Amino acid sequence: MTSVRLYRAAHGRTGDKGDRSNISVIAWHPELFPLLVEQVTPEAVAAQFRHRTPSRVLRFVLPRLHAMNFVLDAVLDGGVNDALNLDTHGKSLSFLLLDMPIRVPPGLQHLLAGPAED
Repeated sequence: MTSVRLYRAAHGRTGDKGDRSNISVIAWHPELFPLLVEQVTPEAVAAQFRHRTPSRVLRFVLPRLHAMNFVLDAVLDGGVNDALNLDTHGKSLSFLLLDMPIRVPPGLQHLLAGPAED
């Protein structure tokens, strides 16, 4: 198993509403999806965002799309109108999630996107 950043196996999209962030994780290849479901759990996402202290992390698995949608409550410092945070919309939070390390077996490494990490 090799440790890589999630962005090598998936891409993401982010949205927000009030103090709630919505982050989708979409596998680059369908064969990578089961690996993502196994490792990118609500607990792992909560740990990745621990400095933002989410009150709840929900995961919705969308197997036909090879995607997952995460809903993180209370991570936007109150939302657009209340936050003093530079990114009050939370648009960059997908990048924080995609920086999470995952482990990939040798048989799936050829499906990863981008150059190998140092």
